[in-house]
Amino acid sequence: MTQTRAATLLTVLTALLAVLLTPTPASAASVQEVTGFGTNPGALRMFRYVPDGLPAGRPVVVALHGCTQNASGYGTGSGWTQLADRWGFSVVLPQQQSANNASLCFNWFQSGDMARGQGEAASVAQMVERQVGDVSGGPVHVTGLSAGGGMTAVMMAAYPEKFTAGGIVAGLPYGCAQAAGSPYVCMYVGATQTPGQWGDRVRAARPGYAGPWPRLVAFQGTADYTVKPVNMSDLVEQWTDVQGGDQVADVSDTVAGYPHRTYTNAGGDTVVETYSITGMGHGQPVDPGSGSAQCGTAGAYILDVNLCAAYRMGAAWGLNG
Repeated sequence: MTQTRAATLLTVLTALLAVLLTPTPASAASVQEVTGFGTNPGALRMFRYVPDGLPAGRPVVVALHGCTQNASGYGTGSGWTQLADRWGFSVVLPQQQSANNASLCFNWFQSGDMARGQGEAASVAQMVERQVGDVSGGPVHVTGLSAGGGMTAVMMAAYPEKFTAGGIVAGLPYGCAQAAGSPYVCMYVGATQTPGQWGDRVRAARPGYAGPWPRLVAFQGTADYTVKPVNMSDLVEQWTDVQGGDQVADVSDTVAGYPHRTYTNAGGDTVVETYSITGMGHGQPVDPGSGSAQCGTAGAYILDVNLCAAYRMGAAWGLNG
């Protein structure tokens, strides 16, 4: 009996010693807040996600949440943090504050927040500078949902030199509220502008800028009654005009069963790409799962439609290597 107890005790002690001597794995990356990123005239908060061991020179994605959302929830739900781990890039996640907008919408329609060097646009630009400096970041891309999509158009227009490409989900063209007379008319009806007039609004945001302008990938639900599908048509007119292309799609096909269009410039480069998500309401398309083209987690305004917008954007931008 004594020998049996001794053997049992030895087994327990050996197992305990093995646990104690096993190195503790490094903590996984998480969304972290960054303070002191500049003068922050728009009074926004900055969060970011940096995968452990990220090498210098890797891309940066700025991801702007929609109304009622927050930075961390959008970064995870949309799939951007998941793809950051998979492909190796960092994510900047600006967050709105209720003192600026009670519904936590970015103020894409306010003249003081959509101009270069002012308000929320300047705050996001300062976040980009801080992130690129901290991680020795490579090319920067900007994307967002709804009001975040509207602010994405602001950043592409007001700070085109900072961004290689943009991705707008259920968003609006730059200067739409001013063209329509109010943000609500813009959202629910749209604004009457020619492609040249739309393009002029972008060019006026960065006077004298000779390019290159960011490429655009846009997603829109056909059953979206918060931001009507006409806004994606206006985005196509705006950014093909800025890029020196026309409004006729050069490729029309389907991806995951949804209509997909690409538009090229005079040199044959793809400058605008659109996905029309049949039957989808207002939200970010995701495709939860572990498959190579899957990402995201369904939730409020993050909709499982078997297509992950973040994946399609990232692939178009070359983030998948």
